[in-house]
Amino acid sequence: MMKRVLIGLGIFIAACSPDEVVVVDGDLTNIPYQPVDYVIPQPAGFPSMAQPSDNIATEAGVELGHFLFFDPILSRDSTQSCSSCHLPELGFTDGKKVSTGITGAQGFRSSMSLVNIGYVNSGLFWDGRSPHLEAQAFLPIEDPTEMDNTWAAVEESLRNHPTYPEMFRKAFGINDKSEITSDLATKALAQYERSLVSANSKYDEVLASGDFGVFSDEELDGYFMFFDIEGSGLPDAQCFHCHSGAYMSVNDFFNNGLEALGDLTNVTDIGLGDVTGVFTDRGKFRATTLRNIELTGPYMHDGRIETLEEVVDFYNDSIHPALNLDVNLFEGVDLNASQRASLVAFMKTLTDTSYLANPHFLSPFN
Repeated sequence: MMKRVLIGLGIFIAACSPDEVVVVDGDLTNIPYQPVDYVIPQPAGFPSMAQPSDNIATEAGVELGHFLFFDPILSRDSTQSCSSCHLPELGFTDGKKVSTGITGAQGFRSSMSLVNIGYVNSGLFWDGRSPHLEAQAFLPIEDPTEMDNTWAAVEESLRNHPTYPEMFRKAFGINDKSEITSDLATKALAQYERSLVSANSKYDEVLASGDFGVFSDEELDGYFMFFDIEGSGLPDAQCFHCHSGAYMSVNDFFNNGLEALGDLTNVTDIGLGDVTGVFTDRGKFRATTLRNIELTGPYMHDGRIETLEEVVDFYNDSIHPALNLDVNLFEGVDLNASQRASLVAFMKTLTDTSYLANPHFLSPFN
């Protein structure tokens, strides 16, 4: 009997190619661990992206995160991945008013864009409840309105997967597949998300060249109003106070007058106030990036506004009073139809679809 076992083992070993990795009883130490730092793109005019000291991006870590992001293995019934609500062609949103989970249950907020998400430094989600990307990635897995899974089940699936143990070894240097944890999975996801840098729009071309002739006359008028350029003779559209800088957001939370809240006791969605416990934060939400805003409708935290044109119309004549309404909206906005169209035209210059030709932004399973 022992002879048969040895002969069988010899045949198995002979059948393996020299480069093929054989994992025996979960031991991964025969797989090389040689981490190489991943260079996150830093476009001209962008700040250096902060990374946590215990999760500096590596090539293997970003690759692992890339696979995990697009793999439905993270959901309870293996039908939904992170990318199901963050589609590359829609600026990493889902085009829905609110997102839908695996059970068909609907959430109560709109999917947020992940373009340049690594530059957010003041709390993630619409209400800022997660301090960083590693913490953010924990939550959708176990949310019953999203992936409806448990991290214990996810860890078991990843440990028993034919390729993920090797990828975790190369990314984090674990010695055994039993060391695959939710902490490492979310670190890999965070590394990949930080790599989703987009800065190849017409607006970026103008910034890089200084040639404002790249803009059409309509786009240039929109630019003047968006940033309230002195001497343009055009009205202030009050945009840049909340949406400016390389990320096209000031990384803060505002009440933008979506509802008439009066003294804030009748808030439908408490937003930031539910996280901070500060009364005057009730009804405040993150000012999202306007990069790729053309692709990410419907708009606002609950998807209540369908088009960019309607967003501009709202700020022009439909802002509601509230105790904590952003001070820059007190006087309202007064643009005529042509000026509103110019503002929309400028915002569309923030669109960058060039990354759709880059496999790094697309599913590795296609």
